[in-house]
Amino acid sequence: MIICSCNVITDRDVRNVVHAESPPRTAELYACLGCNVRCGRCARTIKRIMAAAIEGCSEDRRDTCHGQP
Repeated sequence: MIICSCNVITDRDVRNVVHAESPPRTAELYACLGCNVRCGRCARTIKRIMAAAIEGCSEDRRDTCHGQP
């Protein structure tokens, strides 16, 4: 599902960037995806998705999460 219409970022894009050991800040996430914050309306949703992904990583007790090395 697209969560950022300005940059066409999906929830899957966000989950693919999140690591359990060093989760990015929201601004860093945009940079990892090769874009910048524009209107900012998606920031809360991105933070929620990141928190859920990090929690999932912790529960799995893996060194990597969501296919990232």
